[in-house]
Amino acid sequence: MADVEALEQRLSDGLTRLDRDWTVPAEIIASPEFHELERTRLWGRSWVFLAHESEIPCPGDYVVRYIGDSQFIVTRDETGTFRANFNSCRHRGMMLCRAEQGNTSHYRCPYHGWTYNNRGDLVGVPASKDAYGGKLRKQDWGLLPAPQLDHYRGLIFGCLDSETEPLCDFLGDMRFYLDLILDRSDAGMRVAGPPQRWVVDANWKLGADNFVGDSYHLLMTHRSLMDLGFFPRDSKFAMYGEQIATDRGHGLGLISAPPGTELPPYLGLPEEIVTQLRRRLLPEQAEMLRRLSIIHGNVFPNLTVGDFLLPKDLRSAPTSFAALRLWRPLAADRVEVWSWCLIERDAPEEFAQATYETYVRTFGSGGVIEHDDIENWRSQTRILGGDFAARQHLNYQMGKGVLDQDKNWPGPGEAYNLEYAEAASRKFYQHWMRLLAAPENPMRVGTSAAATGAEV
Repeated sequence: MADVEALEQRLSDGLTRLDRDWTVPAEIIASPEFHELERTRLWGRSWVFLAHESEIPCPGDYVVRYIGDSQFIVTRDETGTFRANFNSCRHRGMMLCRAEQGNTSHYRCPYHGWTYNNRGDLVGVPASKDAYGGKLRKQDWGLLPAPQLDHYRGLIFGCLDSETEPLCDFLGDMRFYLDLILDRSDAGMRVAGPPQRWVVDANWKLGADNFVGDSYHLLMTHRSLMDLGFFPRDSKFAMYGEQIATDRGHGLGLISAPPGTELPPYLGLPEEIVTQLRRRLLPEQAEMLRRLSIIHGNVFPNLTVGDFLLPKDLRSAPTSFAALRLWRPLAADRVEVWSWCLIERDAPEEFAQATYETYVRTFGSGGVIEHDDIENWRSQTRILGGDFAARQHLNYQMGKGVLDQDKNWPGPGEAYNLEYAEAASRKFYQHWMRLLAAPENPMRVGTSAAATGAEV
């Protein structure tokens, strides 16, 4: 690995140039050196999405999830409390839970049989009296919890730094926009089945960047879908809307229907859901939803959120679907994509079925949209993985000298009233570089303000 101080200097130089010229150093995309630095300075400091609460609805339910390359058992214990415990036996470090989801009250290590309850307490040690003379203090050898665990609107997040700011502060202004998707129903949201998963030979940041603020690529990458009728015929349809950039690298785009185009209001949601959202949301939030056809965004670092009004095929009317997507890094040039479909718990069954079918056919692992994007990301990663990439800077100047901040926008964050902008992407890379350039976590607030246990 390169000298860390040299990497810090390159990142500092990159921040200066990003601020001055609105460019991003190409070498940070697929560099193994920066990938290695991410392990401690990004994944070790940030709040990372683990699961949706509807994936573990009953006591004893669990899923196995990741923060960086660290694996956790995310469970709802017998009292209904969410927990995230490191999936490693305290005796010899053996992987404890081999199944990726299920329901159990206890976990038994297959190596020597140490047994833990779903709170993480060590409750059983074979031959404890003979082997340890009855002196092993089980209370000292429970599973290691993630230092912080919290949730927002059903999304469960974990953090490996006990002194990183609370989740509510970390999400900041992005909470206002998450509510457009997550807080529309009195009953809340649920995920439809287990997540779809697939592996792509690409760096994880490219997917996050694509969704945080790049509607521009729809004009060329997805042009065939316009020709087929999946998207509006106006080739610039994705520029009609608002782009919002927030602190800590979060951002999103809100795309409206092109002028003269009629689309169902409120993303085509059922009337009973519309009635609820108009009561639950602020008036300005409800008005935003009324005019939208697409929501796309990214919660830093690697959770994509969105709602998309699309037809499932060329014979069907558009149906909206809400989705989550997680970009789990496997290497500098390899990412595992996790994808969930979200549906209102109290949505009519006919709508729930239609929204899931539309999600699978367009946004799932074999969807018509997905393969266009994958080819871009694979190509970018291949070409930027060589040494010569260090000499290049990437242009993130869209909107420079053209767009001013929209002072009349009723929501928080920096808003620009044209979706052809790159403000959110610049904020994403700015926060990424700040985290990796800093020897100490810049998001720490001190132990007095930080959560201290991995339960909620």
